[in-house]
Amino acid sequence: MSINSLGNPGAFGLEVLVIGESLVDVVSTPLGTTEFAGGSPANVAYGLGRLGVRTGLLTSIGQDRHGRMISRHLENSAVELLDGSGREARTATSIASIQEDGSAHYAFDISWALESKVSVPEAQVMHTGSIAAFLEPGATRVREIIGSRPEGCLVTFDPNIRPALLGEASKAKEVFEAMAAMADVVKLSDEDAGWLYPELPDAGVVSHVLELGAELVVITHGGEGSVLATAAVTVDVPAVKTAVADTIGAGDSYMSALIYGLLRHGRQDLNETALRQLGETASRAAAITVGRPGPNPPTARELGTGALSAAPRAAAAR
Repeated sequence: MSINSLGNPGAFGLEVLVIGESLVDVVSTPLGTTEFAGGSPANVAYGLGRLGVRTGLLTSIGQDRHGRMISRHLENSAVELLDGSGREARTATSIASIQEDGSAHYAFDISWALESKVSVPEAQVMHTGSIAAFLEPGATRVREIIGSRPEGCLVTFDPNIRPALLGEASKAKEVFEAMAAMADVVKLSDEDAGWLYPELPDAGVVSHVLELGAELVVITHGGEGSVLATAAVTVDVPAVKTAVADTIGAGDSYMSALIYGLLRHGRQDLNETALRQLGETASRAAAITVGRPGPNPPTARELGTGALSAAPRAAAAR
């Protein structure tokens, strides 16, 4: 599938189908503890919904308080929670400890599986990543669904590496490369790239992932901006400066806005101007998100105005 041949929107039931985990982030700070609906794929779906994109999420949550919390959260951004998503006895959680610089460190309590016979609607874009792409038995089912996508469906992938859940690095790299070979767009943080390929500079990681088959590779560098590259052109996009509340969901907001930009971009070539516009839009989304607590991405109106808080500091999109 080529980015330049995104299918006719009228041919698909959804604009974006997101497949992956949902969980509740229990955020611990010196001021106390707060709970947020989260999980990287769920955050991406929520961010797309906030941007007005018709989005469905295939996930796995429990029939418990946290599961109901996630359902209400997704409904608030008009994300469709797809049939087969409420199969777990207990909803996954993560404990996020916020550091003095606003960064978050995580500990997880999660299992991940999908029903083997669940049907999924067709979409212009399929997105997956993070725990869902690596943790069995669900990861195998994710690859099966991606592998059977309809013609004209774009695949985006964000590994969002969680080392504590992945075990042996060499095995995780094999899974990453299998997924990257199926994807049209791959977005990594600099931390992801460094964990997967400690021997390679960023430019080497970009070249390698392009060789695996991706058409567009993005590496985010937190407050230092991001790099977007195709086989023909590479652009560096600076981060938007803003006051940082915390970095929860910043990379997911970047991913949502990147997909949003690709949908708007449509069939045009990804030249230098187009890549810069995609990166700038995604960077604004990340900056808005880090300016307020929790995974709280912008609406389309907020993203259009670009209104950011004072006391600027480089926003961290990872």
